[in-house]
Parts: sequence; structure tokens; C-alpha cells
Amino acid sequence: MMEDIFESSDSHRGAFDLPYAETVVFPGAFPLERGGFLQDVTALYETYGKLNENRDNAVLICHALTGDSHVARHNMQDHPGWWEILVGPGKSIDTNRYFVVCMNNLGSCRGTTGPASINPATQEPYGADFPVVTMEDSVNLQKMLMEHLGIKQFLAVVGGSVGGMMTLIWSARYPDLLRGAVTLATSPCLTSQALAFDIVGRNAITCDPDFQRGQYYDKNPPKVGLSIARMLGHITYLSRESMMRKFDVDRSAARPMQTPFEIDFSVGSYLAYQSSRFNDRFDANSYIALTRACDLMDFGNSVEEIAEKLAPSTCRWLVMSFSSDWLLPPFQSEMIVDALISQKKQVSYCEIQSDAGHDAFLLPNQLSTYGGLMEKFLTNLYETRPGIEKKDIQESHCVVDVHDMPCSGDSGVLSDDYGRLYDGRIDYESILELIPQHASVLDLGCGNGDLLKRLRQRSTKSRLMGVELSERAIQKCVARGLDVLHKDINHGLQAFHDRQFEYVVLSRTLQTVMDVECVIEEMLRVGRRGIVSFPNSAYLPWRTSLYRDGRMPKIGCDEDRNWYDTKDVRFLTIADFHSFCEKKGYSVLQQITLDTLKGCRVYQNPNDCATMAIVVLSR
Repeated sequence: MMEDIFESSDSHRGAFDLPYAETVVFPGAFPLERGGFLQDVTALYETYGKLNENRDNAVLICHALTGDSHVARHNMQDHPGWWEILVGPGKSIDTNRYFVVCMNNLGSCRGTTGPASINPATQEPYGADFPVVTMEDSVNLQKMLMEHLGIKQFLAVVGGSVGGMMTLIWSARYPDLLRGAVTLATSPCLTSQALAFDIVGRNAITCDPDFQRGQYYDKNPPKVGLSIARMLGHITYLSRESMMRKFDVDRSAARPMQTPFEIDFSVGSYLAYQSSRFNDRFDANSYIALTRACDLMDFGNSVEEIAEKLAPSTCRWLVMSFSSDWLLPPFQSEMIVDALISQKKQVSYCEIQSDAGHDAFLLPNQLSTYGGLMEKFLTNLYETRPGIEKKDIQESHCVVDVHDMPCSGDSGVLSDDYGRLYDGRIDYESILELIPQHASVLDLGCGNGDLLKRLRQRSTKSRLMGVELSERAIQKCVARGLDVLHKDINHGLQAFHDRQFEYVVLSRTLQTVMDVECVIEEMLRVGRRGIVSFPNSAYLPWRTSLYRDGRMPKIGCDEDRNWYDTKDVRFLTIADFHSFCEKKGYSVLQQITLDTLKGCRVYQNPNDCATMAIVVLSR
């Protein structure tokens, strides 16, 4: 069955009534960030789920540019919401567990005070007289709604795109009122390219003869201008790959429709259709007000500026971007993350591989990743609320002191049970011995976070963070309440300051590293000491096997793979690594060598007898 090319992230939005929406009027003057005020502001909002007795399960969702309060259906008779795939009973934002709040933004046309609202001073629609509003104004109104609902602190504030920008404002302006912050496909400010699209869209509206300087409410609205603005916007929400997949199958398969716009090609009929539906539900003055509010958002255009803005933040962070998003590209989310790291905030980050463009956070394509990350992040926040008895989520394993295990001979052979206790990672206990109890640790290539989890079990005071490439492993870390960043260590550790951690660990990852010199240099810049573990290719049985059979043995950490599909690109020995350290002027402070096949420490002739080395380095 061919894909319906008219399907989009807007498919569930329409001009339908909102029977479950509620409104509250805040009497008096509402001061605005850019000067002036609005009188007797109305806020329209919808809620899902129930606020618990402790009032600590509330999640605020901030909608995107032209979204509204209808984030999901309330029952099967209700219309689907714009985030139907993510919000609801048993979904990533589980309304059986959380009390979800979504308010229509200030300046919109879906119930909250906006240009189409009646101006109390004139008893006519505001139109062009509607004052300039900002996203800070909408956040202030959300805060008033929060107080109206009797919520003392949000479990989390969640937002994609423009909603993510509002989440940034929440964390900085009201840091004590949220425990967690989740942003998707957002930025601290628009790039000049993104700003340009908004300017063209507003010009299309204001140059429409029917615009009438914004006073068109008793006349024909500027449909052509708003349509062009929406068509332009829709192009920025897609990616080149998604447009090729959607339209290139039959470029000329335009759907017949009544429209003043060109529809000779399938992409033309798609844009005309989307703009027509948008005209049915949206107001041109609101589009101008909201895009201007987005354009005025300025949390800085450098890591240093963003860090200064986010310095008051005290919440935990989950930041997500999408690889094909060219409207609010991943580098802008990375700037937010780098700023948070520089301020020693708790943050996890993932750049999700997607070809869906900016709209990826509204589509099901990568739902298992971004929805999974969000679900696990919220679950951890929920289960670690203040006053809630901490659940025992530790995986079943014992902590064993290698010195207490029975030995045999000079090699110090341990019982066979030792290897099984650590699922093949018998090096963990040795690494734990090398790190003081409350030390701060950065784990490069942290995998599922097993080492970080054990470090946290040993001390809740330690600052711990991981760096990982696997999206699935990042989900596991987030589920454990660990901070993890989606970064390639071959590109350096620029996000981290000099000596930001006491220890930087590279455990069983060195053999996969492309730029060894850069990675080790960065480790010893960021950490006071580095701990490196790696398989020893000089292990005598492996050398003998190669000599005897003429075939490359499966060495060390990647034994489930073959020579043609292994991630290992380097095969070094303990002697090689010592020569490298001597050449670079690094000091080897400590060394532990292991035979991981037997589950034992090796004390004699490690270059021949050990399968793995763990080395502590410093400059």
C-alpha cells in the first residue's frame, strides 16, 4: 500500500471544538517583557490524568509554534491530539501515572488571549494593536496557571521545537519549580537562516491585499499570504530525504483540488493541501505574533552565553536532537548540552539518527528511541521523588573483593564463579579499587552504564557521567538515572573543561579508537588521571594459535565477532602501550593485569600471561 502523501505531522490538527478544554481568566494587568500589558488575560488549557495527593506527578507540555492545548484525546470519542503517539495511558508520557498539563500559548488563536481576542479598551478584536509578546510571557502565564491548579512543582517540563525553547526559560526563570527538563529539536535562539524563513512568511502575510494592516476580522482574511507562509514553514519541517521518499516515487502524481496555487507536481499539491487546512484553523495575526515571539527568543549564540543564562537551573536534563533537522540543527542542542556541562548540571543527550527532519519529534519513525528515552527519564524522576522510599533497582550481583577469593599458584587464579558474577567484566572490581570513593568520574564508551552504576552505588556524592555512541545503551543509562552524552570521543572532548573530573576511564574501548593520541591527550586534559583498560594481543595462547593455525584469533573484548565484522581496529600489547606512554611522556602510576579467561589476577610476566591490562596514567 502506497503512503498517502498528504499525511503529515499536522494530520491530527484541525479547527474542531475542544470540549475538554478549560479556561481561566486572570483579572488585572498582565505585564509584558517588551513593555506594556494585557488586561484580564485568558488561558486555555487541557489536563490529562489525575493530580496525586502529594501533587508531585504533574508534567507540563509546551507545544510547538502553531500547536495548541489538545496534546492527546481524552477518550475514544475525542479527536486525536498532536502528540497522540506519545501521551496517553501506558504511553511514554503515561497519563495513568502523570498529571499532564498543556496550555495554549499567549498570542495564539485557540482560546488563550491573542490578536483575535476582544480588546477591553475598544470592544473590538486587537488585530494589529495586539502588543508584542515573547515566550517568556507565555512561560509567566503558565506559571500563573500552575498556581491556579495548585501544583507546587512540576515533575518535568517537556517541549519540542518552540516548546523546547520555553523549557529553557522555565529552567532559568523558575528553577525551583521543576525537577526535570526535556527538550527535543530545539535551540537557544534561531539561526539567521531559520529567522529568514519567518521573515519571508510574515512578509507574505502583510503584503497580501486582504491583510488590511491586521484589521481584517470583519472582512476577508489574508488567506493567500498565510498559505504561502505555511507552505514555506512546512518545507523547513521536512528533510531532503523525507521529501524524496514522499514525492519522488511519482513526482507528477498531483492530487486534483481547488486551489489558487500550482499543483503540477505531487509536492505542490501536498503544500497546497497543508496550507488550506492551516487556513481553516489558524489566524494570520497569531502567526505573526507567534513567529515574532520565537524570533525574539535569545538564550545566547555561544556556549558561554547559554551557560550564563542556564546557571540558575537546578533540574535534571534530557536533551534530544535529530540528525536530519536543518531548521534547528543538532549543533544547537549540543551547545545547550555543552553549556550545562560547563555549569556541572545533570544532563543526558542523544542525537537520534533520523531522516524525517525537524518534524521527527512528532512522527512515529523514531518513537521507540525518543519516546523510550523520555519514558525512562520520567520514570526515574518519578521513582526518586523526595519523600518516596527509594526502590531497590540494583541488578542481582555480588560485590567481591579479589583479595578474598581462593588462589592457586603464582598467577592468583580465582574461582570460576568470579567471572560469572561480572558477566565477563571482571575488570570492573579492579577499576573500582583504583578510584577513591567520592571521586568524580567520566566514563568514555560507558556502554549500558554498568561501571557508573556501581560507582554510584558506592557513593551518591560522586559526580558521574558517561559518553556513548549507541542509542540503545544511552536508553539503558537514562533508565538507571545516569547522565550520558551521545558523542564520538574521536572528535575530542571539547565540551569538558581542563581537570573537570578526577578520573577519566576508557574501559575496553581503546582497541576501537581511531585517533588514539587525541583521545589519550583529551583524557589527561579533562581528568587529573586516566584509567585505560585494553586487551593484550601478546597473550601467549593467542600468539601460539596464530603461529600454529595461521588464523587470526578472536582477541579479548570482541570475541563474538570475526575479523571482518569486529569493531576492533587496533591490536596492541602491554609492552606496546608502555612504549607509547614513554614516548608521550605519560607517567604510569599503577597497573593491574588480568587473565579474564580464567578470572584471575596476573602477577608474573603479564605481557605473555595476561589477556587484559588496566593502567592508571597521568601527565
